[in-house]
Amino acid sequence: MKTSRQALGAWGEDQAAAFLEKRGYAILDRNARTPYGEIDLVARQEFPGEADAGEDSKSMIVFVEVKTRTSVKFGYPEQAVNSRKQEHMLASAEAYLQSHPELEDDWRVDVIAVQRFRSGRPAEIVHFENALT
Repeated sequence: MKTSRQALGAWGEDQAAAFLEKRGYAILDRNARTPYGEIDLVARQEFPGEADAGEDSKSMIVFVEVKTRTSVKFGYPEQAVNSRKQEHMLASAEAYLQSHPELEDDWRVDVIAVQRFRSGRPAEIVHFENALT
């Protein structure tokens, strides 16, 4: 049985996955475990090439950390991604890539902040691309 905190986290990950899919990302994996921690979402973002120039489409693997909050009492969701968490995210991404050699694309780490409001309003979602550079 999930705790309310785990249920909130799972809800936030569902919201983030739907957000990405609406923007053309393909979700490759969820809650991927590595020796360095869990990766909430692994996605692929496609970049179409220019047909006129004879370019092939390119893609990028995106490792996503999802942070979900119901209030800003303790800060915004993205503020929970401290330097220690950033180190774990990078190490986890590298470990994931080593165990999935078929993923030869470029990669980056994003953070998606999800805020759930009790008044029936839709979730507020903020996507921080390439959050660790």
